[in-house]
Amino acid sequence: MEFQEKLLKVDQALSRDDTKALAFLCKDILKCDIRLVESPIDLFQRLEEKDVLSEDQPYLLADLLRVIEHFQLLRELDLNSTMSTTVNPITPYRKLLYELSKGIGQKELKMIKFLLNKDLQRSALELNVSTLEVFLEMERKDLLSSSHLDLLEQILEDVCPVLVKDIQQFNASQGKIAKETGLVDSRPRSSSDAPRPGKDQTDPTRYPMKAQQRGFCLIINNFDFSRSRGSQSNRIGTHIDTESLRHVFTWLGFKVEVLQDATRDQMLSSMRELASRDHSGMDCVACVVLSHGLKGGVYGVDGGVVQLEELTDLLNGVRCASLRGKPKLFFIQACQGNQREQAVPVQVNGPVDPEVHDQTDGTSRPRVNIQTDGSSSPGDLCSDASVAIESLPSMADFLISKSTPPSYVSLRDKKKGSWFIQSLCKNLVLLVPRDKDLVSILMELNEDVSQKSDSTNSMRQMPEFTSNLRKLVVFPVPEGPRPSLPTSLASWARFQLINLGPV
Repeated sequence: MEFQEKLLKVDQALSRDDTKALAFLCKDILKCDIRLVESPIDLFQRLEEKDVLSEDQPYLLADLLRVIEHFQLLRELDLNSTMSTTVNPITPYRKLLYELSKGIGQKELKMIKFLLNKDLQRSALELNVSTLEVFLEMERKDLLSSSHLDLLEQILEDVCPVLVKDIQQFNASQGKIAKETGLVDSRPRSSSDAPRPGKDQTDPTRYPMKAQQRGFCLIINNFDFSRSRGSQSNRIGTHIDTESLRHVFTWLGFKVEVLQDATRDQMLSSMRELASRDHSGMDCVACVVLSHGLKGGVYGVDGGVVQLEELTDLLNGVRCASLRGKPKLFFIQACQGNQREQAVPVQVNGPVDPEVHDQTDGTSRPRVNIQTDGSSSPGDLCSDASVAIESLPSMADFLISKSTPPSYVSLRDKKKGSWFIQSLCKNLVLLVPRDKDLVSILMELNEDVSQKSDSTNSMRQMPEFTSNLRKLVVFPVPEGPRPSLPTSLASWARFQLINLGPV
């Protein structure tokens, strides 16, 4: 059979969706808007003009049919055994995205579009837009490339986690190839990942981040409130937050220390000890408090209250000279009162928020997954009620990020950890490699948590942060692989047994 006749037979056998798939697979070869490809014949003519398809070079045709699994056509055209050992113009990246698209159903695609509704144009979010077309739009917006799969991986972790391993295997294989050949791609992963002109580590608008160790990160994890003089319940799910934080801040270069179940005096004593250390060889310091709270402070496990100012003031420039001029970062997962954020209707340009399977607490809801960290709550989604400081410290270089504004509760899922801490960890892992500064990351965190709700869509949460930083906090991109975060009590237990030992 003449080669042109074979191409005509393929043209007659393929559907419109097949044509789109072939054009997508050939996008890196064509280097044009593949929406202009009208038919298989049109595609083949463009490929012939690129000198990658001919009677003497049928390999690309055979590979295309093999990828889209048209094996009968391969047999009929006698191309089944046609395979080049030297030429493979379809990139592994294109094949990866095509394989991912086959594993994404309509339900998952709808959720993906929802998660991207602030990044893509509305036309790319319509019901008739396919997964491959969403991928193309992400590429146009510089949200996706062969060396920038972070956002897609993050989305699939939430929507279709079984596909995440395909991305991880692809990244591993690309790293292996680069190592074996010595051809490491030094190009920026994307324009958003590339260091901006003049924005290196000597940039006066950024805090220096040159130390061998980023700094100390103290995590105060208060779980067991059985000794409390009040009615606080044990904070089930907080261990998920602790391990997520441990992995992320270790990845960022911090020396992480966890203080478990601290009383009021122990919390203050640990902060005084932290302030007494020599931080001159460090870039910054971080402190995370996971506890019950009230307006103005957080609880120790004995029921004693520590005002937030008491914690921050211990690291000011007078009491800790080696931290002068360096960022002092505080993250507070605790309620700041007993009021509950309520959902309000907003006109949005995008699909409906997919249901979040969490419930509010209360005796009438026996299968609740949400609790607060104020007074005792019987549910699984809990609030971490605490107090907001009424004013920022007068000293410079402090940033305080809190899970909720003054007077409101903060929610924690017993099985998955708190909304605030889990979003913080995910956004750090996703956005630090894209050269985002910490304040920008916290704005993304605020947006992320504000979109969450319980299954009745009646409860919301709105984090806040206060800053008197003088420069941008931009963490250097870690050299090691991105950390895997525990996502449930079961995964936390596996982390304990395999990697960490008891907390």
